Amino acid sequence: MASTSAKPQVNSSIEKKRQLLGQPKARSLKKIEDAFHDRTSGRYLPDLVFGANDGIITTFAVVAGATGANLSAAVVTIIGLANLLGDGLSMGLGNYLGLKSERDYQREQRQKELWEIQHIPEVEIDELKEIFKKWGFAGADLDRAASIISQNPSAWADIMMTHELGILEEADRYPARHGLATFIAFAVAGFVPILPYVAGLDGPTAFWSSLSLTALALFTIGALRSKITAVRFLRAGIEMLLVGGLAAGAAYLIGEIIGGLVKGS
Repeated sequence: MASTSAKPQVNSSIEKKRQLLGQPKARSLKKIEDAFHDRTSGRYLPDLVFGANDGIITTFAVVAGATGANLSAAVVTIIGLANLLGDGLSMGLGNYLGLKSERDYQREQRQKELWEIQHIPEVEIDELKEIFKKWGFAGADLDRAASIISQNPSAWADIMMTHELGILEEADRYPARHGLATFIAFAVAGFVPILPYVAGLDGPTAFWSSLSLTALALFTIGALRSKITAVRFLRAGIEMLLVGGLAAGAAYLIGEIIGGLVKGS
């Protein structure tokens, strides 16, 4: 009996590309490439996921720790909001400074490559040919390829940056926008765990409501990654829920221990 294999699931972006190909009036290479790669959405994905995940976990850590230490709802709200703004700004500015420093470093290295191309071209030509040899160029083709590239210092520097120094430059990466995306994701997602306390709930009801909302938010944010990644909806959600749950559980445990130590002192 011949064995049958399960039909593989088609990635939504690939399906979208096929639909565009099936439309004669929409056979624009630009539209097809944009649909397939989803450049804009993916650009800020790490900032949004990282900011939201950290916002939820750190704020819930405050809630869990405060609950473990038997602090009042008012105290939990004040500490939670202070953490939300303080940590959110810290993360956003940290991301901004980190990306700006990376961009400044890349620009400095590029200037060094351009200087070498201008002042010691014979050395750079040899390095360029070594790169092309790895790509399969040889003989007259190798010399011709090196000669063509050497006529364009900017393209020459691009190749040396990527294939000699291992630096991949991103011209459309703006540190301020990435920092802002991180802060917004942190603040919006981080507000979820303290929402029951802000709404006036107290005691176990507030804590379990916070726990439920936190779990739901973690799963939802994780699942949304499937829109622009190859990870399946359910798996992406559970993955983030488990990672965040471990951090939240550790925070609650620490709060219980510290609360017990404070009471016993």
